Amino acid sequence: MLSWIEKDSSEEGGLWTRCDQCGAVLYIKHLKENYYVCSTCHSNLQMTSRERFHSLIDPGTWQPFDETLSSIDILKFQDQKSYVSRLQEAQYHTNLQDAIITGTGLLEEIPIALGIMDFNFMGGSMGSVVGEKITRLIEYAANEGLILILVCASGGARMHEGILSLMQMAKISAALNIYQNHANLMYISILTSPTTGGVTASFAMLGDIIIAEPNALIGFAGRRVIEQTLQEKLPENFQTAEYLLEHGLLDLIIPREFLKEAIYEILDIYKQTAFTYPSKVPSYFSPCLNLLTEEKIRRTSEANPYLKKLPFLNQNLGGARASAGALLYNPQKLFQFLNGSMVLGEQEP
Repeated sequence: MLSWIEKDSSEEGGLWTRCDQCGAVLYIKHLKENYYVCSTCHSNLQMTSRERFHSLIDPGTWQPFDETLSSIDILKFQDQKSYVSRLQEAQYHTNLQDAIITGTGLLEEIPIALGIMDFNFMGGSMGSVVGEKITRLIEYAANEGLILILVCASGGARMHEGILSLMQMAKISAALNIYQNHANLMYISILTSPTTGGVTASFAMLGDIIIAEPNALIGFAGRRVIEQTLQEKLPENFQTAEYLLEHGLLDLIIPREFLKEAIYEILDIYKQTAFTYPSKVPSYFSPCLNLLTEEKIRRTSEANPYLKKLPFLNQNLGGARASAGALLYNPQKLFQFLNGSMVLGEQEP
């Protein structure tokens, strides 16, 4: 019976599958309706990149980028199979060109730039195409003034491409530095299971707000490698989202079914918050302004003595980048504590 279920679920259009954690038999139709969360043990099963963007993006608003971009085998890499064969096999089974899809769309009518990694494509490994697509997405978001969201699911850098895969860490991080510190825009990183290796060591942990799914595996090196190196036993919950949240490396843990709503609340509050330059945006202006309109208002208020006398939403906070407190301000004074501001388990204020 169970072998038939495994065979049936592996085929396209299968009706049943099994939970990887508890072994429960699950009806795929119900599983999809439940965001691929097991109804028995509540663990998160793998979602494809397309299923994830359908759960986040408003219907009919998705505009994909660079769909035909594909890797080449510059090293002529060969192990049990050639790299070209592995690429072709992954492309056939996933109907993707590489381990990420990127594009723009609306999330509850708010325009965003979105990249979603797909673990089903060679373990979500980051090669030259993944790095290039993410970098292009960041550059586009910076030019258009869009909020950036990256959903991470990866085993790390793709060793079949050697140093070309490793340099993507620096390339993406450099693009994010311009996006965050010069364009002063917000980047939200969403960590799913697993997020490991070079992805964790670069853009996954660089978000202004870092969100993880419950019980997600997040780390750099493997557990056994660390234990052998340190010669000591690690905690049972080591490299889980909950462990990282406790130690201040994450801001929030949000279940899948509430992810879109939670992101919308963050984006809505962000759009209502003035930039942190002092005396720039008057409080009576509409809170839902795009980047260009906000810049025009700043320049007008600089030149107009009358506007300078009006009350402002935001005073000088000591820099061009909003603090967590300023980011999460709204008129109702709602506040969500972000654990990422902690240092080695510092307690909530």
